[in-house]
Amino acid sequence: DIETHLVVSSMGEYVVEHECGIDISELKELATYYYDNKDLAANISSGSFKVDGMVIVPSSMKTVSAVSMGYSDNLLSRAADVTIKEKRKLVIVPRETPLSSIHLENMLKLSKMGVTIMPPTPGFYNHPETISDIVSSIVGRILDQFNIEHSISKRWGDNL
Repeated sequence: DIETHLVVSSMGEYVVEHECGIDISELKELATYYYDNKDLAANISSGSFKVDGMVIVPSSMKTVSAVSMGYSDNLLSRAADVTIKEKRKLVIVPRETPLSSIHLENMLKLSKMGVTIMPPTPGFYNHPETISDIVSSIVGRILDQFNIEHSISKRWGDNL
């Protein structure tokens, strides 16, 4: 079992509900802990609260910008800032295309700090048949970043 801490921005809630067709309450039930994005006193806003790392998925360019500048005006950006300063694993899955020079510079800055920038580009060597297959391949890659064992997607060389 993996303990999870969930923070969703107001725009993230909109995306989950309107683009994914998932009620935000369903998403909250999947997490061990859920925090309001305005709760800057939450455990995950402190470096003394031990976590293995953090994933921001999907990440808006607003969040990428805030994190790259150390602008911690909400729990999401504060938790990311803490993850960086504590030298823990941070994976950002950007939600934007095409990317402007500003977007690329912000992501480069984060990458130079040790943040993993992981655009949600699927590998088609798995021969996905559904959107769910594509999403699973991306989720599998994210889990791999944290050495979390899974069988939701195949790796190159697995009986493809």
